[in-house]
Amino acid sequence: MALSGFSVARSLLTLPAIKALMIQLLTAGFVVLVFQFWVRWLHVPFLNIYEIALSQGIIAALWSKKIKLAVWWWLIQFLMPFALLAALSWHLSATIYLSAFLFFVVFYGHTFRTQVPYYPSSKSTWYGVESTLPKDRPLYIIDVGSGLGGLVLHLAKNYPNCQVVGVELSWLPWLFSWLRGYFSHSNARFLRVDYMTLDFAQFDVVFAYLSPAAMPALWYKARAEMRPGAILLSNEFVVPEHPADITIQTEQMRTPLYAWYI
Repeated sequence: MALSGFSVARSLLTLPAIKALMIQLLTAGFVVLVFQFWVRWLHVPFLNIYEIALSQGIIAALWSKKIKLAVWWWLIQFLMPFALLAALSWHLSATIYLSAFLFFVVFYGHTFRTQVPYYPSSKSTWYGVESTLPKDRPLYIIDVGSGLGGLVLHLAKNYPNCQVVGVELSWLPWLFSWLRGYFSHSNARFLRVDYMTLDFAQFDVVFAYLSPAAMPALWYKARAEMRPGAILLSNEFVVPEHPADITIQTEQMRTPLYAWYI
């Protein structure tokens, strides 16, 4: 039991969000010690709170870069002390903070584990996906991390002979997409599951708009499970060391669409 607990703790420490939190806490302690020394021993006037926040933000961002956290963490780490100061200066009710916290847990909670933030694909990407689909047979298509369900509903409407399913782990996006499908009488299906637990062998097309951190595992799963002739599509993000067979980029598309034929 103790060994299991140790394994869980060690696994948690590998999560970027935990690393970022630890950096902020350690940086705060370091900054406090430095400025205590600054004032008491060097007899230098105490810096104002914004100068301290700036120092902590810079150190935390540089530390995040040093341990190779994703680029967006650098900005988050830099802005975090200022965000905390702003929140404290507003003197808001604790109920507001609790409500905001619960909302983000429901909407983004699984980003903590999956490292895949919510970011919807554009309609131009949907048309790019359509251009890759074989037209000579019905297809079983899955959107892994389907968010609010836009692509899934679009494909289900335009390809009624195909089965289209969206999978989403976060509760609120999944519920919203399920309700969209229900009230629009769409034949699309929305499942609240982790796509890593599904067998990709059943799908003809797998579409993903995830994050760089999720791509290696997705590629390994696709190669291990998808049938010959199936298609793996990724919006914006590539698979390291495995160039796409086709790259689709039009003037209307804000991000490229990559396709691999298994």
